[in-house]
Amino acid sequence: MLVAIRIAFTLALLASLTGCSQLYYSSMKKIGKEKREILVSRILDGKEAQQDAAKEFKTALEAFQSATGFDGGNLEKVYKKLNGHFEDAEGRAKKVTDKIQSIDKVATDLFNEWNGEIAQMSNRQLKTDSERMLRDAQTRHRTLMRSMHSTEAKMEPVLRVFRDQVLYLKHNLNARAITSLKKNVVEINDDVAALIKDIELSTQEADKTIASLKSES
Repeated sequence: MLVAIRIAFTLALLASLTGCSQLYYSSMKKIGKEKREILVSRILDGKEAQQDAAKEFKTALEAFQSATGFDGGNLEKVYKKLNGHFEDAEGRAKKVTDKIQSIDKVATDLFNEWNGEIAQMSNRQLKTDSERMLRDAQTRHRTLMRSMHSTEAKMEPVLRVFRDQVLYLKHNLNARAITSLKKNVVEINDDVAALIKDIELSTQEADKTIASLKSES
C-alpha cells in the first residue's frame, strides 16, 4: 500500500511538472483525492500564500519606516537590508499569483467535469438540482477569484514604491535618498494598510468557499 502511494505521488509530481493535468488527476484519484478535494487544498495554499504576503509586506514597511530615522552610519548596509525585504515581498507576491492560477485551473477542470457528468444524467429532477449546485459553485468561485485578484492587484503598486526607493538608495547612498524615503513612506503605509485589509477579506472568502465545497462533498 505504501509503495502504491509513493508511486501515485511520484506520478502526480511528474504530471504537475510536465503540465499533464489528466495524468495528475488520475494519479491523485488513485490515492483517493478527487478534484473537489484538490481544489480545497489549493484554496488553502492560496490563503496561506496571501497571509504570508501580508506579513512580509508589513515587515518590509516597518523596515522602510525604520530607515527614515537614519542619522549616520553605513548606508550601504541600509540599502542591502531594504533590498532584501523588497525581494522577499516580491517573491511572496509571485507565489500568490501562482496560487491564484493554480486554484483557477483546478476549478475550471472540476466545473467542466461536473458539467459533463450532468449531461449524462437522465433523471430531470436530479439533473436540475445538480445544475443549480454547479451554478452556485461557479458563482462562489468567481467571487473568490475577484477577491484574490484584488489583493494581487494591490501588491504591485506597493512593490513599485519599494523598488523605486531601493534603487534610488542604491544610486544615491547619501542623505538625499533618506529624504526621498521620508516623503514616500506615508504613501507606502496607506497602500500596505489597504492591501492587508483586502487580504483579510480574501481569506474570509476562501474560508466560505472551502466550507461550501466540503458541505457538498
